Amino acid sequence: MISPNTIQQITSRIDIIDVVGEFVKLKKRGTNYLGLCPFHGEKSPSFTVSPAKEIYKCFGCGKSGNTITFLMEHEKFSYVEALKWLATRYNIEVEETQQSPEQLQQVQMAESLHAINSFAQKFFAEQLFDSEEGNLIAHSYLKERGFREEVLRKFQVGYNPEGKDVLTKALVANQFNKELLPKTGLVALRNEELVDNYRGRIIFPIHNNTGKIIGFGARVIGKADRAPKYINTPENEVYSKSKILYGSYFARQAIDKADECLLVEGYTDVVSLHQAGIENVVASGGTSLTIDQLRLVKKYTNNLTIIYDGDSAGIKAALRGLDLAIEEGLNVRLVLIPDGEDPDSYVNKVGATAFNAFIAASKKDFILFQLEVLLKEAGNDVNKKSSIVNQIAETLSKISKAEDFTRQQDYIKQCASLLRIDEAGFTNLVNKFKRDKISKEEKKLPFDEANFIQQDSFQTNQEFDEGQLLLQQDDQVEKNVIRVLFEYGLKNYNEEQTIAAYIFEQLENYPLENPDYEKLIELYKDWYNKGLEPTTKSMLYHEDEQVRQLLINISMFPFELSNRWDEILPNMNIVNKDISIADTEMSLNYFKLRKIKKMFEQNQRDMEFAPYEEQMKLIQLHKQLKEFEIAITKKTPAHQNGYFCI
Repeated sequence: MISPNTIQQITSRIDIIDVVGEFVKLKKRGTNYLGLCPFHGEKSPSFTVSPAKEIYKCFGCGKSGNTITFLMEHEKFSYVEALKWLATRYNIEVEETQQSPEQLQQVQMAESLHAINSFAQKFFAEQLFDSEEGNLIAHSYLKERGFREEVLRKFQVGYNPEGKDVLTKALVANQFNKELLPKTGLVALRNEELVDNYRGRIIFPIHNNTGKIIGFGARVIGKADRAPKYINTPENEVYSKSKILYGSYFARQAIDKADECLLVEGYTDVVSLHQAGIENVVASGGTSLTIDQLRLVKKYTNNLTIIYDGDSAGIKAALRGLDLAIEEGLNVRLVLIPDGEDPDSYVNKVGATAFNAFIAASKKDFILFQLEVLLKEAGNDVNKKSSIVNQIAETLSKISKAEDFTRQQDYIKQCASLLRIDEAGFTNLVNKFKRDKISKEEKKLPFDEANFIQQDSFQTNQEFDEGQLLLQQDDQVEKNVIRVLFEYGLKNYNEEQTIAAYIFEQLENYPLENPDYEKLIELYKDWYNKGLEPTTKSMLYHEDEQVRQLLINISMFPFELSNRWDEILPNMNIVNKDISIADTEMSLNYFKLRKIKKMFEQNQRDMEFAPYEEQMKLIQLHKQLKEFEIAITKKTPAHQNGYFCI
């Protein structure tokens, strides 16, 4: 981990205009800067950068964040990668926190493997392009397949010569640790002798998301008889096949821009499609999709289109991992290439334009396609059809997010029609699978957490919408309390206490309802009590992504106070006037009034069914609440100006 001292050095040096301006053309507009949003296509600029607040927001697509989140979003960096990028830019030496001997050993091992892989890639590339054997055998074969040199160099494709230990000798001559070489898969120990493992094969380097080479895929030239078509790097400290999608490093920005990821099976499919100008494509490497691979896709888009061969093996491969994709909330489509073709051969046969048109016209909904295939296989077998009903119901039960409720209902309707079964009964079956899943999860969780999941999971669409409306009213006033706390908290409210202490005092009898905002309050208190300075600016670079995003959303507003107000009203000094106390009091008053209003409503509901004696108490409470409301309202500037409402 990067040390807190280094993080502080980096964040203190950050100039958001300097960094964002590297990727977006910005023009000064008042106190802010404006440009075309890099996250969605637009003709009129709505991407606003505030140097004072060190944050950005697009009022077109809603994307917002700080310098670090910009790099994470635009360049697809991790939090640590973004910090290291900034450290390099500002010539700051990165200091790592003290690591255990085991952690240090892992880091050293990873660095050694990266170094070996990097050397091997350069060696393979030289053999492909600059050696007589490579040109005669491998390069000529790739040319026949239609691959141009520029795309081969882009993907750093290479060739391992036929000699038994050509690479091994080069590695040993360059002082690489002999004991580590077999771990990379490049070298094998046979008869107590180190020999090349990928002899006579074309080499496809595999990159992680920062561009480092973590492994290789070695393809046989021509048709394989007994030998496997591909040999892949074994699992090691830097390479895990289940967590990697080939080509993701080269495709990430194209996927983000297209808002769609095309998934193919093989390395050559990816390279061919890139050559044809179709760059939002990655490969699974012939394995069924894993949860880590799906989450890697989801970093860039929610739309996944799987392109596989049209044979039965291709169909079965495509259907594997479906439920995982559904659970991750991905919109999955399937395209089957005509029999006898694969994406590589087909794009070379018909060209990029026709290939794109075919993909667009041939996309099939994954769930409906699965049902179609299963029904075809079942024929008239009643038992098989019964099994299909259960299988599809279980799949649909995994669409569990509130925002996907309508989507789930559409699927239920369409599937019930195709299965020729009662829609209401099918809905009940889907809900049964959902309840069974929740019941299993409850057994693994503390009681309170399990109860929360149960309540949340069975929320209807109507309930969700109504709830949202209510939450929005409460959310705004609570959000404003958080804003003034972080913006003014360290200023003095009076001679005895700070604004932060005053807010804490006022909230003792009025707790916040949003748990995320409560979390921010507690975080602020923790820093405040430790004598630290919890400000919006310092917290914007907190390691917790949720904290960063919450503060960005709270602090970013579409309007800034123009300096022209002081020109129009020179005696008022509006812009430079300290409004911290007035803003704090007004925000707290609005918050309290909202709370009192909700208490009114609850009190009225209680009075409807309460016995006489209880009603008298509730009437008294009603009067007290009314007095509180009047007292607070009189203190609220908005009321004094005649436009107060809550």
